[in-house]
Amino acid sequence: MSTEQFKWQSIVAKYAYPETWRSLWQVFNSVIPFFVLWYLAYLSLQVGYWLTLLLTIPAAGFMVRMFIIFHDCCHGSFFESKLANDRMGLLLGAAVWTPYYNWKHSHAIHHATAGDLDRRGIGDVYTMTVEEYLASPWYKKIGYRIMRSPMILFTIGATLVFVVGHRFWDKDAGKREKNSVIWTNLTLLGFVGWSIHLIGWQAYVMVELPILLMACGAGVWLFYVQHNFEPTYWERHQSWSFFNAGMDGSSFYKLPKVLQWFTGNIGFHHIHHLSPKIPNYKLEQCHKENPEFQIEPLTFRDSLKSLYFRLWDEKEKMLVGWNAIKKYKMQSQKTS
Repeated sequence: MSTEQFKWQSIVAKYAYPETWRSLWQVFNSVIPFFVLWYLAYLSLQVGYWLTLLLTIPAAGFMVRMFIIFHDCCHGSFFESKLANDRMGLLLGAAVWTPYYNWKHSHAIHHATAGDLDRRGIGDVYTMTVEEYLASPWYKKIGYRIMRSPMILFTIGATLVFVVGHRFWDKDAGKREKNSVIWTNLTLLGFVGWSIHLIGWQAYVMVELPILLMACGAGVWLFYVQHNFEPTYWERHQSWSFFNAGMDGSSFYKLPKVLQWFTGNIGFHHIHHLSPKIPNYKLEQCHKENPEFQIEPLTFRDSLKSLYFRLWDEKEKMLVGWNAIKKYKMQSQKTS
């Protein structure tokens, strides 16, 4: 969809309000199961680590779901009250290792710049163009290749972003954003320290680490695949369109119902980018009731192609893999 063919603002406005009882129920059915499963995983260490690892799988799913609630609070879409959103976001931020105000700021920039080639690098998975990559020094190429490797990006890299990267504020952070990083760090220090005091550091790591690896990996995968898919949308700023970035540059990631539940309907990402004020539990309703939003779905099988996307080819307007570099060099030699 390349042009605004309908009055989308008036459509999404009908869904852009939270219902307190649904929000509270979502908190109840997400936060409590997470901590219950965490405790059961700890107890299972006495039975066998195989059982612990099995229990950490659903626990990681609930951590992803808690992050979706945290994410909605950042958009001010989970509760009617700004204070309620902020307080819930601050509490959940500690549980998902993410400073609320700092992430809220960078994520707002992501929504305002998604698909804009001239405003990349804040709140997104950084993507180079083919020309930028070829013009980069060798050390930057190596770093970029490591960062874009699926074996790094969706495993240890994703976990390091949450466990280490989120312990520091962004370079343009204001006082509130810096304070949120500081207080989240202190809260984590206290909670992790208290947990280690009670159960020992080995037990804590044996439970928390696999949860973090799976939850962070899944979270970064969702964030990545919903903008790195075929075909997607990138334009220079002068040609960039907010509407097209939402409809063409954000996927409708069609997941099995159980995964859709754990990921809080974030697969309806095209609608979310058009209106982040819609709470996660109304995204599917908005999609079903409005044929205008029923775009071609990205299936799980098709999404696996995204594992091979590395760069943006401005000439062809498509994502490409490393093999495109050799092709690009050969074409450049022919023209020269």
